[in-house]
Amino acid sequence: MSRTRYAQVGAGGRAQFFYVAVARDFKDSAEMVAFCDVNQTRMDYANRRLQEHGAEAVPTYKSEQFDQMIADTKPDVVIVTSIDRTHHKYIIRAMELGCDVLSEKPMTVDETKCQEILDAIKRTGRNLRVAFNYRYSPHNTKIRELISDGVIGDVTSVHFEWLLNTKHGADYFRRWHRNKRNSGGLLVHKSTHHFDLVNFWIASQPKLVFAQGDLMFYGRENAEKRGVTEFYSRARGSEAAKDDHYALHLEENPQLKALYADAEHEDGYYRDQSVFGDGIDIEDTMSVLVRYKNNVMLTYSLYAYSPWEGFRVAFNGTKGRIEMEIVEQSYVNSGGDQGLEGAVVGKKILVHPIFEKPYEVKVEEKKGGHGGGDPVLLNDLFAAEKTPDRFNRAASHIDGAMSILTGIAGNISIRTGMPVKVDDLVKF
Repeated sequence: MSRTRYAQVGAGGRAQFFYVAVARDFKDSAEMVAFCDVNQTRMDYANRRLQEHGAEAVPTYKSEQFDQMIADTKPDVVIVTSIDRTHHKYIIRAMELGCDVLSEKPMTVDETKCQEILDAIKRTGRNLRVAFNYRYSPHNTKIRELISDGVIGDVTSVHFEWLLNTKHGADYFRRWHRNKRNSGGLLVHKSTHHFDLVNFWIASQPKLVFAQGDLMFYGRENAEKRGVTEFYSRARGSEAAKDDHYALHLEENPQLKALYADAEHEDGYYRDQSVFGDGIDIEDTMSVLVRYKNNVMLTYSLYAYSPWEGFRVAFNGTKGRIEMEIVEQSYVNSGGDQGLEGAVVGKKILVHPIFEKPYEVKVEEKKGGHGGGDPVLLNDLFAAEKTPDRFNRAASHIDGAMSILTGIAGNISIRTGMPVKVDDLVKF
């Protein structure tokens, strides 16, 4: 049986989630054939990781050689794990050159780029999948099951609170994500997971969005208000950073050192910027109201400086209420075992039927990141034999678009102070 050939563009921390899985777990059905990145050091690191898992090193291409990579290595699928603002460029070009695409979330960062991707799919007839691992977490799948089975009748409203702590949440303010032009801000880069979950849970799509948001904790101005007087631009080589709880010391982690400290001489990208520096233009505190096409109402909040990591969500329905609280293990992106990212350390699902006693729903977590969801997603992406899925968790480009459009509409609403109709943003 022939193996599916994968080339990958973007060799940063998130990339290894995919290429390591191909080399380690799916060598009978998939193979890596090339890497593409702006940074040779990171591609060399990726090749070393392949070899650690028994695969051969593959050819490497700089970003301007993307077309040449496709011509030389003839991949079936291009995996896009580059900086968010470039996703659309590689997705579209890969499809124009005859490849299907697997994109890390978010699919892209604004409505213009989203429309360009949708137009390219229609023009080329190629397939695009978006990697939403949270759908596959057992507790999140259980919510979809409870709702689809009518346990609380018709859902009328959802209250969803997501908390990023001062380890993981702070990390978005050290990296390229701190600029909205790169990431779309947290309402796109991070909340795409959460908005996708709501779409998945209630089987609908967003209709109207109103949002508010601000930078209220990170950034130099906020630190000055709290009496901070010592500042630095990046942790490496800084005396002031040595006693800062928010500093990231790359040399203390072999993986971060190899991916970033050892690579920065090539492109000048600093992974360890101060979260209390100037130049941050994304929000760290956000509130969103959404009306869905099936009339469900969502109240959503996200803040990135919580003492603990996880989320609370409640569903109100015509026959009762479901409440879920999930506590996740804190982590720094690419700073450790990716099998522990999003690992569940506490969970509770309660069903409150109208006129009956509440009861707890037990869910067995499995090994792997995000409560055991990551291995299920990877199997769905790369295994030769696909397991039938009652819940249809595989995310299409429509799912990818509908998740980011809530956040994109939220960004527009924050900027204008007005509600935004999602159907006005793009045409499918």
